[in-house]
Amino acid sequence: MAAIKKAVSLAAGMGTRMLPATKAVPKEMLPVVDKPLIQYAVEEAVASGIEEIVFVLAEGKEAITEHFGHLSRVEAFVREKGDRDLLAQVRAPSNLARYEYVLQDRPAGIAHAVACARELVEGEPFALIFPDDLILSSRPCTAQLADAYSACGGSVIAVEQVAPEDIPSYGIVDPVGPGNPARLKGLVEKPPAAEAPSNLGVVGRYILGPSIFEHIERTPPGKNGEYQLTDALASQVAAGEPVCAYSYEGHRFDTGRPLGLLIAGLEVALGRPGLRRRLLEHIGRLSEGGVPH
Repeated sequence: MAAIKKAVSLAAGMGTRMLPATKAVPKEMLPVVDKPLIQYAVEEAVASGIEEIVFVLAEGKEAITEHFGHLSRVEAFVREKGDRDLLAQVRAPSNLARYEYVLQDRPAGIAHAVACARELVEGEPFALIFPDDLILSSRPCTAQLADAYSACGGSVIAVEQVAPEDIPSYGIVDPVGPGNPARLKGLVEKPPAAEAPSNLGVVGRYILGPSIFEHIERTPPGKNGEYQLTDALASQVAAGEPVCAYSYEGHRFDTGRPLGLLIAGLEVALGRPGLRRRLLEHIGRLSEGGVPH
């Protein structure tokens, strides 16, 4: 089966759960230590063999195009200073992959956002990455899904076990039986816990087969008039196409919420030798009540 070479990254959301921080700054540009969230998503994609990334943006997200573009004001300033090491860091995001940008003209659901990228990825399988979900793992999550796609022969959805009280916040998969990847007989968008077919919740990583756009076209809008990707995937299942869930290896942080972003920053910082010791010392003082609030 052909290698996955393209990815779509959804970055059109308003980031209302992170206001007022996201009033003027795209949520995808919020920092985790020294890099914006969306750069972690791009680095994961590139480490998984992705060569071209399509960003689906909304108005007001120009900071993303500037971050991954060339000849920014910051780059010019650093170049004039003659700091080669810093210049390499500033240029690094621009050189990770080939980038394309499309505009979602209105908030109409995830499936609608995916459809905005159709002309740039149609005819081949592609990865779908939500920057809000920062996943740290020894092997990139997208690379794991690419292998699962080869085994499944159709769309693959990253899943993880979720607590009963959290089930109504997730899309929940209904596997035919055990296995990893596990073929699905259905999906349900945010069911009550008592009606959920499993405790496996969908997270923000997918490999989508080429037929997904046909199913998005034929799927009616759901709640609030939004087009849900879960419904399009359920349509693939109903058509007899293989759709699988894959329980990935790694640790996910929901950085779309303040606590998740904070914990992600701590986890990344603790993995940096230059930050770990002093951070642990400071946390120790906090735990002893030695730092005023």
